[in-house]
Amino acid sequence: QVQLVESGGGLVQAGGSLRLSCAASGQTSSIYDMAWFRQAPEKEREFVAAIIRGRGSTNYADSVKGRFTISRDNVQNTVYLQMVSLKPEDTAVYYCAARRSPAYSYTITAYVYWGQGTQVTVSS
Repeated sequence: QVQLVESGGGLVQAGGSLRLSCAASGQTSSIYDMAWFRQAPEKEREFVAAIIRGRGSTNYADSVKGRFTISRDNVQNTVYLQMVSLKPEDTAVYYCAARRSPAYSYTITAYVYWGQGTQVTVSS
């Protein structure tokens, strides 16, 4: 089992920056990749970014490419999402997720471990 706890959400003005953290515990060595998803009010949960635990390869949604950076500290068992140039449309609950097996897709069904989410609100 893997447990995930997000932190770092908050209120920021448009153009500001924020760093989210996701602390993993349990059988962390079994994790293949970790990812961030987000869900805005009345919208479906969408993929944001992912990183392979061992290789460090990353993948980003087009909407955040160039603004968000995902990174992983395997010693601390923590994944980060550094967000810059934030926009009001980035407002959402951000969820950390992990899976044990590689897969091509970054859909929510491909991930089996989830955190409870952290709120990010970007004001105009």
